[in-house]
Amino acid sequence: MERVLVFGLDSAPPELLFSEFIDELPAIRKLIENAVYGPMKSCIPAITIPAWMVMATGKTPGELGLYGFRHRKAGSYTDMWIANSRKIAEPAIWDYLAMEGKKSVLVGVPPTYPPRKVNGWLISCFITPDASVDYTYPAELKNEVEGLVGEYIFDVVFRKDDRDEVKEKIWEMTEKRFEVARYLIQEKDWDYFQIVEIGLDRIHHAFWKYFDREHHLYEEGSKYRNVIRDYYRLLDREIGKTLELLDDDVAVAVVSDHGVKRMKGAFAINQWLIEEGFLKIRNPEVLEKGRAVKFEELDVDWGRTTAWAWGGYYSRIFLNVEGREKNGTVGKFEYERVRDELADQLRSIRGPNGEKWDTKVFYPEDIYPVALGDRPDMMVYFDDLYWRAAGTLGHGTNYLAENDTGPDDAVHSEYGVFMLSHPELDSRRVNCSIYDFAPTILKIYGIDVEMRGERVI
Repeated sequence: MERVLVFGLDSAPPELLFSEFIDELPAIRKLIENAVYGPMKSCIPAITIPAWMVMATGKTPGELGLYGFRHRKAGSYTDMWIANSRKIAEPAIWDYLAMEGKKSVLVGVPPTYPPRKVNGWLISCFITPDASVDYTYPAELKNEVEGLVGEYIFDVVFRKDDRDEVKEKIWEMTEKRFEVARYLIQEKDWDYFQIVEIGLDRIHHAFWKYFDREHHLYEEGSKYRNVIRDYYRLLDREIGKTLELLDDDVAVAVVSDHGVKRMKGAFAINQWLIEEGFLKIRNPEVLEKGRAVKFEELDVDWGRTTAWAWGGYYSRIFLNVEGREKNGTVGKFEYERVRDELADQLRSIRGPNGEKWDTKVFYPEDIYPVALGDRPDMMVYFDDLYWRAAGTLGHGTNYLAENDTGPDDAVHSEYGVFMLSHPELDSRRVNCSIYDFAPTILKIYGIDVEMRGERVI
């Protein structure tokens, strides 16, 4: 093994890639014949950003200071910043390789926008606004990309009712991305190559209710029932065509940042915080209008508020702390007591039919060696992530049948996939962690860096 090519499939779960669909995926199946492979536990939170950069650096989200896509500016009730490449201070696999003079090609690895200098070539990821901006390193690579496939596609709008358009755009995006990858494989002199395809995540979110018979919104006989299966076949064809270009010295990895499972619904966390007395507002009449109300529409009485929350696949909850927030109410010496009491109440929330939930509450300082940047006070997985958090209010119930920010049928699960294939390897199943990826890949190049993860080969 002298070089490594990584296929990153955002949100691929082991139960589909390695089991349910494997007989229809000849390229993946062939890779498994000489692979160390198995489920790979993601980081907390199991979210695209920061998970891909956790994988690349071996650092925790706390060490990276990345807890998701958006972050609250410290001490602010309303200001936020969006994760981007400039926030990454820790060296990634390709940085260690560059120190050895080795070159990398990176396509779509989150978060790599704005494009930063690498020892090689880079096309930025799904957070890129559109193809009108500079999205490559070096800048002239953009001309090569667009000369090959025309306008490059970074992502698609997937939370929309026109599923035909969603499907068509995802297919186009994926085919273009793999065509560009194959061009770069052949035209560039590389030692490490990583492509991340966001399309699988989008397919899961947009089409899961047509695929999963246990989904509460399952549609029997839908024309979309095979879209997810067909997309896995597309990925396998694209991977197969790409593998034909590789020499025998190339090890091939297939990995995902997290898994996926059906969404049971969304829980209106801020509405619940009001009911429980943690969040106080001066304009309760806004919640009586029969529509979803954004948090920004509330006239929050910050001088009487203890906590507020953000929605998403997991919820971030912030305490209103004296000396930290402008109108903080939680004193320094009561912080732990208040947080523990709120955490206990969150864990005791039951489902819409009184069923017990497996809700997990995480304190950043408990799960990371350090928690840098603008961290939340706690992170919540409602019912083991089966229920996403709705940040909006004004709903007739705290339990929403659908996502409050647009159609979305799936949520994240904690286990993605890991596979490292090479003719020298015997097929062997492993259970590994997302922290194992970086030290394992660096070992192939003979680079020994002290990291928390284990080398799985």
